[in-house]
This record gives sequence, structure tokens and C-alpha cells, in this order.
Amino acid sequence: MKNSSSVKNQTAQIIARELKVPDAKVLAAITLIEEGSTVPFIARYRKEVTGGLDDTQLRKLSERLTYLTELNDRKSTILKSIRDQEKLTPDLERQILKIETKVELEDVYAPFKPKRRTKASIAIEAGLGPLAEKLLLNPSLAPDKEALAFVSNDNGITDLNAALEGARNIIIERIAETPKVVGPVREKVWNNGELGSKLVKGKEKEGAKFSDYFDFDEPIRDMPSHRALALLRGQKEGVLKINLDVPHLPSQKHPAVGVVMREFGISNKGRPGDSWMSETAEKAWKSKLASSSANDSISRLKEKADTEAIRIFSRNARDLLLAAPAGARVVMGVDPGIRTGCKIAIVDATGKVIDTATIYPHEPRKDWQGSLTTMATLCKKHKVELVSVGNGTASRETDKLVAELSSKMPELKLTRVIVSEAGASVYSASELAAKEFPNMDVSIRGAVSIARRLQDPLAELVKIDPKAIGVGQYQHDVDQSALIRSLDAVVEDCVNSVGVDVNMASAPLLSRVSGLSETLANNIVAFRNENGPFKNRSTLKKVARMGPKAYEQAAGFLKIVDGTNPLDASAVHPEAYPLVKQIAEKTGRTISSLIGDKEFLSRLNPKDFATETFGIPTVVDIIAELEKPGRDPRPLFKTATLQDGVEEISDLNSGMKLEGTVTNVTAFGAFVDIGVHQDGLVHISQLADKFVSDPHDIVKAGDIVNVTVMEVDVQRKRIGLSMKSEPELQSNNRRS
Repeated sequence: MKNSSSVKNQTAQIIARELKVPDAKVLAAITLIEEGSTVPFIARYRKEVTGGLDDTQLRKLSERLTYLTELNDRKSTILKSIRDQEKLTPDLERQILKIETKVELEDVYAPFKPKRRTKASIAIEAGLGPLAEKLLLNPSLAPDKEALAFVSNDNGITDLNAALEGARNIIIERIAETPKVVGPVREKVWNNGELGSKLVKGKEKEGAKFSDYFDFDEPIRDMPSHRALALLRGQKEGVLKINLDVPHLPSQKHPAVGVVMREFGISNKGRPGDSWMSETAEKAWKSKLASSSANDSISRLKEKADTEAIRIFSRNARDLLLAAPAGARVVMGVDPGIRTGCKIAIVDATGKVIDTATIYPHEPRKDWQGSLTTMATLCKKHKVELVSVGNGTASRETDKLVAELSSKMPELKLTRVIVSEAGASVYSASELAAKEFPNMDVSIRGAVSIARRLQDPLAELVKIDPKAIGVGQYQHDVDQSALIRSLDAVVEDCVNSVGVDVNMASAPLLSRVSGLSETLANNIVAFRNENGPFKNRSTLKKVARMGPKAYEQAAGFLKIVDGTNPLDASAVHPEAYPLVKQIAEKTGRTISSLIGDKEFLSRLNPKDFATETFGIPTVVDIIAELEKPGRDPRPLFKTATLQDGVEEISDLNSGMKLEGTVTNVTAFGAFVDIGVHQDGLVHISQLADKFVSDPHDIVKAGDIVNVTVMEVDVQRKRIGLSMKSEPELQSNNRRS
């Protein structure tokens, strides 16, 4: 294998070509990553080093670096294996070192890969290798005549057919292990193949949800992610049988057979061996290449579908994590329930739980008045401003209870909000929740989560496994390790883009800060509990295990409000404090007076303050941060108004105009919570009056939107919505 420097340069060249940026930028970023720097840190504080690569480019770089590192490790293993077999030639080594994909690498390794005895290896052991070689190289030879010389009872070749069959097995295996055949055949099937599905007999009722795919086919290359994952799930559940093939006339050879014949020089010129070799090419396709190329193409489809589904999931998760926070306000969280009652938790402006209760307004107790009294008492006592109602079972009935309370007691000035409770139950039963609330009932913990996620969605949702937030598309069907990597990156980016108040943040939130491990996060909380609030960033260095590298990576993202240094509340990194001091001295101002003086700062020329250490990009960022120190990139808080009297899917009618909250954005449209326990779908064709290629260009999770009900199917629990200004209404509402 090449030396590490050469491999690193080759890796940088590949990634730079893909990102369309200079090699030097990528090489610099790779070096920083190898030194332990995180993507958020590099993106914000090392712009001069990387030439300004942004978060998106750096994430792609990081993903490709992982892939190519794994590829290089595999190359080393394969080279050693072939070398140990004494079959490694200089040309083969050069070929392997140039490969850029894992699939191509395995194609080249296939002939050298140790394998169990095959029909071909048995034939070779029986001495039929020379016969196969002769027939392959010289189609002028007659197979029957040549094979006679290899018939031998001693070798187990008892007749002519056995000799020819053995030779054919040898040739078929060689064809199936020739990269120049396998690659083009795979591409032929991928580019021209159609993936079809049929209903497995007797599964009509069980597989009703897959009814769209009972008799279906589509070009595999063009199949969108959601359809691919639906087909594959249907197959996994035993409802669908899928098949992949390249359409061709029965009278014609399969297109893949043509690839085999061209590569091995097989043709029908009337020579003695032509017919036998043509038949061998057909058998190579049917017995080896058909199944392997189909499996490869379906795996490729799955990988492509996974990538798209994970992209959508991650984008939705980002939108939810960066949803508008209600801020430091007293919130009543209500986890609705029927038989077990509605659990209530009240949190103060800092998120601390100050009271809890359980009310039973619904079946079987139906204590509506008693529930109103309890809620009114709690709201008065704790000066509740917001009521956060989970959107699960009995949410609208419970929301009606809160609405009646607001109507009867307007002096409370309550704002009621229905929020997604996805993941609340997962959090409630987690080890983290048990540690945070050891003496609290699991169901009450859910109400706490529902209240807090209104105050600060990011701070609360980081405590929950991102997969449980419920904004995905077939999230349980995709590559789980890839999904986890992507979601972890999203959470890391979101937390660091907002920044964290080190004196308020929980350990789970702190653990997502650049450079901080779970241990360090717990140590920060322990230090804070023991010594009181941090007064400045420098004090962070006293935290156990906070070494220079961790401090460097984390400090700029950890904010200290009302500390001894005003810059500690900003995103200016401590390493740049001397630069801010120079700006203040050169302009004859104090640092405190600079902060927030947008008019003055806008007149400064960044070039006047750039140094060898801090270039113009950093100076520009610092001036922007001084203009609005510690600014929160999230939008302002607002809520949807759900229509009274519309509580069940049966209450809906075509033409109804409603307000709702976008809960999920997919490749084919957006799902909207309109308060009837079942989200409605705004198909991509109904998102706007103009053509839409990507739904996320129009809406994102958490948006408040106005919709028109287009179609209602009560039985299948499907609601069609439109965001067009004048939608064409459907007249076939199905109530049965």
C-alpha cells in the first residue's frame, strides 16, 4: 500500500473533484479533522485554513473521508491476500490502488477471493482446465472432438458430456469473475431494467396497504425513494414478490448476453465452436450474472433510496430542532389520555418542574368540571402563560377543555398550543429521564417533555433518540448506522449553530457541543452545581478533563450571559479576543460600547483589522457577531389556530379551509396536523400554484400553513389537502 501521505493526497484529490473545490482546501480540512477538530468548529473558526468551506461541504467531505478511509483499509487487506497467494503483479497493484468504489474493488478481487469448492474448481481438479482454455481461445475447434481426449475414469470424467460440462463450468466462473463483464452487465441491468412486483397469493387482505403494488413495474433507475422502500418492505413482509429484468423480445438474446459475447470474443460465424460458446454465454447469464446483477441493482436501489430517505429525515429533524422557541415562559404541559387521565406538569421559566397533577375529563370518569377547576387553580397559582397539549389520543378533546377554560377565564390570558408528542414516551421511560426525575411517575415525565419542548425544542429534543422524533420516511427500513450518523451530525450542527448557555444547559445538550463528550458534559454540570454559575469562559478550563483541545473546540459555542466578560455571551471565540481588543483600541472605543452598535460597526473595513492569524473572513464574522451578539438563528414563536368543532376525521368535508402545522416533509409532499388525530397530505402537486420540484422549497416541519380539504377517506384514514389558492375539489369523500 502507498505511504500514508500519498494515500491522504489521493483521498483529498477525489473529494476535491467531487466538491469542485481546490485540493488544498480539502487537504487542510482533512488535516484538521485528523487532529480532532469538529465540523462546526472548522466551519465557523477555521475559514482561512479551509478557504471558507461551509457546513454542507464539510459534512460531505467528512462522509466521503469515512468511505474512502474504509476503502483504503479494504485495499490493504486485499493486496495482502493477493500477495500472500503470490499472484500480485505490478499492473494489478496499480489497478487496485486507483479504484474509487467498494463495488469495483470487490469485482477486481473476485477471482482471487478464497472460496469453497465450486463446480469450476472440481473441474479444474479433474484436469479440465486445458480443455476450457482451448475452447475459449479457438472457436475453430470442435468441442466434441477436443473433449474426447479428456474422458478418463481415473479423473471421474466418465463421458463426453461430463468433460464438456466441466469445461463450461470453468468458463462460466471466469466470465462471472471478469470485471470487464460484471461491471458493464451491472450497468446494463441498472440503466435498462424494470423492477416489477406481484401480490403473493392469499395475501390480499393482509397486504392491503401495498395494494398499489399488487401488479406494478417501473424502471429501477427512475424509481423514487418512497416507492422503492415500499416495494422492499412489501417483499420483506411476504406480501409482494419482486422481479428485475431488462425488457427484450423473446426472439432476441438478452442484452446482457451480448456484453459477455463481446468481451470474450464470442460470435456466430459458423465455426465448430461458435454454437457451444454462445450457449455457454447464455448459461453464464442465467446461472450467475442474472441473479448477481439483479441483487447488485436492488442493493444499489436500496442504497439510493436510503440516502434520499435519510436526507429527508435529517432535513425534517433539523427543522424541528430549530423550531421557534417560546422562550422563558411558564408552561403547563398536558399529556392527554382517556382511561388513565390527562397528566399535567407545570414548568417555570427555566424549565424547572414546579407542580404536577392528573385530571379525568374524559371517559370513564368524565369529570369535566373538576378538571376545569384543577387547571384553573394551577394556572392562577403559577401564572401559567402557555398550555402545551400533546397531539396524541384525546388531544382535541383536551384542547377543547383548555379552550373552555380560556373562554370562561380570559383574565388568565392563556395561549394554547398542540405540539407533537413524538418521542415523549421514549424519553419518559429512558434512563436519562429516570435520572432526571427519579421519583416521578413515567407518565408525568411525558407531560414535562411536552411542556419543555414548547419552551425550547432544541434543548428538549436532544434528550430523545432522533429516530423517535417521528419525522422520517420509512426510517425503520433504511440503513440504521447511516441514519444514526446523519442524525447525530444534524443534532451537532443545530446545537452549535444556536449555541448553549453553559449555566442553564442540561448534560445531554452540553454533550452535543463541539468537542464535549458525555463525560465532560456531566463534569461541567457537576462543577456548576458545586461552584455556582460560571462567571467567564476561562473558568471552564478548571472542569475535570477539560484539556486544551476540548476547550478550543467548545469554548466558542458555550455562552455565559451576564458574566465578567461581555464577549463570553457571543459566538466570538476566546482565541480572537485580542483581535476584538485591537479593533476597540484602533477605533477609540471600549469593547462594551462596540457591542450592539450596528451603525458604527457597519462602517468598519475588515481589511483594516486582518492579521496573519485572523484573515478577512474571521474579521467579517466577528464584526457581524458584535452587531448582534448571541443572536438566535431560530424564527419567532407563533402557533396554529385549530378550528373548533373539527376534532375527528369524520368532521371533515371537502372545501373546508383550515390552519395547521407541518409535521413532516417527504419527497412526494407534506403532512399537516389539522387537529383530527390523523395528519393530512398535501401532495407535491398541491403545494403551490406553481410547479414544485422539492416540497422543502415551499414548506418545512413546524411551519404554520393554510390548507383546503380536498378529499377524505375515513376507512383508510387518508386526508387529501391543498395549499393552492383555488384548488379543484374532489367530490368523492368516503365515509364508510
